[in-house]
Amino acid sequence: MKRSEKAEKIAVMLEDFYPETPVPLDHENAFQLLVAVLMSAQTTDLKVNEVTPALFAKAPNAKAMAQLPVEVILADIRQVGLAPTKAKNIRRMSEMLMERHGGEVPASFEALEALPGVGHKTAGVVMAQSFGVPAFPIDTHIHRLAARWGLSNGKNVDKTEKDLKAVFPKELWNKLHLQIIFFGREYCPARGHDLTTCPICSWAATKKRIKEEMKR
Repeated sequence: MKRSEKAEKIAVMLEDFYPETPVPLDHENAFQLLVAVLMSAQTTDLKVNEVTPALFAKAPNAKAMAQLPVEVILADIRQVGLAPTKAKNIRRMSEMLMERHGGEVPASFEALEALPGVGHKTAGVVMAQSFGVPAFPIDTHIHRLAARWGLSNGKNVDKTEKDLKAVFPKELWNKLHLQIIFFGREYCPARGHDLTTCPICSWAATKKRIKEEMKR
């Protein structure tokens, strides 16, 4: 099966599995989504959602966050991975939003990625979910599944993003990246996964890939 045909079938199946795709990170505005995605690195969305209510109650926007001491931010997010660094980045990022963008989150990859702690994936999530700009943010689930399904060679996330953008229509990107994440969490775990019984891996994965996974 050609890669394009495989991608088309996967898109149809994922739409059947997940017709609705709520953003997993709780937020009320673009700034809160930006902070939440920044915090989600090396931390589960569940944990982020546990700590953000207290933080956002104190600082629901960039202006309020820029006025919080780093120690106060850290106290609220201490349970997430790399909390000290993230607390400093959140404070400085908020200050820069005030200095450069009038406290608003910019709808630009370049401007977002110039902020402390904001990488390409974080910028992609914000651009897709807050501004509706087509993006394909690659997290660990998507990177892993794209390789399992033979849609990318899995060498790095940049290559995976390029490969997926090539085989899926642009109008599907924003929804698909969430659908793949949901599928990975529910049906396609990193370890102890029997590819032969998976709804997608069972037909999309190559025989070589299945053998490699069985050896783990």
